[in-house]
Amino acid sequence: MSGPIARRLLRGAGSLAVAALVGAVIVLAADFAGANLFPMYLTNGTSLPVGVVTGALGAPFLLWLLVTTNRVGRGG
Repeated sequence: MSGPIARRLLRGAGSLAVAALVGAVIVLAADFAGANLFPMYLTNGTSLPVGVVTGALGAPFLLWLLVTTNRVGRGG
C-alpha cells in the first residue's frame, strides 16, 4: 500500500524514502487501531494483530487501485 500512496502524494514521482515513511505510518496506525480502538468491540478484551488490521484496510485499497488503474488503461 505504501508505494502507490507515496506516488500519489508526490504526484507521480517515486521515492523509496517516502514509501518507507508512509509504510511506517500505516503500520503504526494499524497497531494503534488494533490495540486501542477495536478491542472495545471484542468480547474478551483481546487486541487484534497488526496484520489483521493492515489486511482489512489494504485489501479494499488494492482492489480499488486495480479497478481504477485498469479503467485508465495503465493496468496489466
